[in-house]
Amino acid sequence: MSATPLYGGIEAGGTKWVCAVADAGGRVLETGVIPTTTPGTTIAGAVRFFRRHRTLRAVGVGSFGPVDLRPDSPAYGHILATPKPGWSHTDVVSPLRTALGVPVGLDTDVNAAALGEWRRGAGRGRETVAYLTVGTGIGLGAVVNGRLLRGLLHPEFGHIRVPRDRTRDAFAGSCPFHGDCLEGLASGEAMRQRWGRRAEDLDDPAVWELEAGYLAHAVVNLTYVLSPERIVIGGGVAKRPGLLSRIRARAFDLAAGYPAAPALTVRAAMDEYVVGPELGDHSGITGAIELGMCS
Repeated sequence: MSATPLYGGIEAGGTKWVCAVADAGGRVLETGVIPTTTPGTTIAGAVRFFRRHRTLRAVGVGSFGPVDLRPDSPAYGHILATPKPGWSHTDVVSPLRTALGVPVGLDTDVNAAALGEWRRGAGRGRETVAYLTVGTGIGLGAVVNGRLLRGLLHPEFGHIRVPRDRTRDAFAGSCPFHGDCLEGLASGEAMRQRWGRRAEDLDDPAVWELEAGYLAHAVVNLTYVLSPERIVIGGGVAKRPGLLSRIRARAFDLAAGYPAAPALTVRAAMDEYVVGPELGDHSGITGAIELGMCS
């Protein structure tokens, strides 16, 4: 057992929970993966993982959601109504805090990814950074002036409206709440429903031009609303070779040179403004550990 202070992180996803222990410098010492089954079984597996480390000081959790992040709410620390069967209204924080006897920090999985990239990845040295994840769904996390963005709840950027040419794209959308919101048009699930195949199996350039167009509108909307210094786009769909280049080109055209910031007026600067995650698949767990360090 290590005698030095350790910090835990959990990337709590709908398929698996990735658990990690790191030292005070953020160096990961051990990781483990727990399948996301029932809440009781999954949380118990995480507790067993962390109980092996007696110098654990705190744990941070970046969870799929939506989650209640308001400390004064009776439902603080709970996953709210979610499509994940059996997980609606699950208290994530209290069982971990009680079993491990340490503080537990909580945020959304995508806010955790934003924090990870801000502290140790593509957002280092910047005050305001946005992380847009495009996978099965679409989500947004952001660090604004050095603090994670929270408010009424947490950002639900996947449900913004974007322009749709119904002649070009007759698909009604996959979102059960809004139909053709951004997530309903451009998420991995939307692509699967529209084209009948998973995004990774689609090779038609027209498919990816359409996808890039929707995501470029998202980039411009995000730029005008939040004014981040960098936008990081991650998630499984975003790994498609060439997709980021298409998004940048289309976003640059949509911005039409306004306002007069280099990223929107110099094409080469857009390549440094909209980027992939420097931490790759480790953005979320890195940010979860950082949540623990801040608890």
